[in-house]
Amino acid sequence: MTPWGEMLRLAAAMGVAPEGFWRLSLKEWRMLTQTPRGTAPLGREGLARLMKGWPDGG
Repeated sequence: MTPWGEMLRLAAAMGVAPEGFWRLSLKEWRMLTQTPRGTAPLGREGLARLMKGWPDGG
């Protein structure tokens, strides 16, 4: 059974309107909601590198 309600709530939280949700293919939905393989969340060291490379001037 497909969890349509859960999927629609997630889409709404992502800013996807219901009309847009229903037009998505399953492949597009997976691309929007799945983490790419081999990637990890940004850690402190990665954030520090980004801040050093692109300072906001603050």
